[in-house]
Amino acid sequence: MNLAYITHPDCLLHSNGLIGGVPHPENQRRLTEIQDHLIAQGIEPWLVHLTAPAATKEQLCLAHERAYVEDVFQNAPEVGGFLYDQDVVLMPHTLSAARHAAGSGIAAVDWVMAQPNRRAFCAIRPPGHHAGKHKAAGFCLFNNAAIACCHALANTGLDRVAIVDFDVHHGDGTEDIVAGDERILFCSSFQHPFYPYSGVPPSGDNCLPVPLPQGTRGDTWRSGVSAAWFDRLDAFAPQLIVISAGFDGHLLDDMGGWGLVEADYEWLTHELVHIADRHAQGRIISLLEGGYEPHALARSVAAHITALQA
Repeated sequence: MNLAYITHPDCLLHSNGLIGGVPHPENQRRLTEIQDHLIAQGIEPWLVHLTAPAATKEQLCLAHERAYVEDVFQNAPEVGGFLYDQDVVLMPHTLSAARHAAGSGIAAVDWVMAQPNRRAFCAIRPPGHHAGKHKAAGFCLFNNAAIACCHALANTGLDRVAIVDFDVHHGDGTEDIVAGDERILFCSSFQHPFYPYSGVPPSGDNCLPVPLPQGTRGDTWRSGVSAAWFDRLDAFAPQLIVISAGFDGHLLDDMGGWGLVEADYEWLTHELVHIADRHAQGRIISLLEGGYEPHALARSVAAHITALQA
């Protein structure tokens, strides 16, 4: 049992409301469908279940400017809700959910660093990779992956951490935070041109974008990430791999325009496990980003987790 599954009940309570009378695509069913599928597939008993702590303001400021963090705390409502950004809702449970989502990555780092060959998956919402140093965006309030990465570099003695983001949308917030930091290698694949219309050209030499067009299928995606990432990852020799695991490039997910399937996510995860085994004593943490068709998301996460357990 080398894989921790980290979540918190408050991640189910955050709501983005309704759009045209139906639930917003970033809703609590994303997490319940994952949990139900892991139970149905017999995967759940083999996981180490941990409860995510709430990140402190100081921990959030590892990746975000203090003025931004203070503004979020000051504007978190006790009742009602409002648009904090054009696509980020603040309601009474949002701040707690976001703090526990960020805290999950910190807990994951601490757990995997305690022993070799440990890995962790954080089943969390809201997602994080669009949140920049001083802004919320794209359903994201705090950048969970960047906070985890910065925590690892600040508190565990590590010198090199790789972030691998395979969400269909570019992790512009992550790039905003880590670009130019030679301790971090940021590998990202994303549909281009597409929201948030960034990533090309990259903001720093430590950013390795793989922009691919609408209609991309698994064979093209595999070739692209293999050519752009694997040799650079081996040369960088990361001591920890942090995955921004977005599954909205799935064929059935209409929030993107790609045609990936579960086997593609499983393939990349296996490749990252091999790299982690060579350089990082097997240590990987993975944090949920996108993925909005609940059944496809659950199956993709199960494939990802199964490969992480290998």
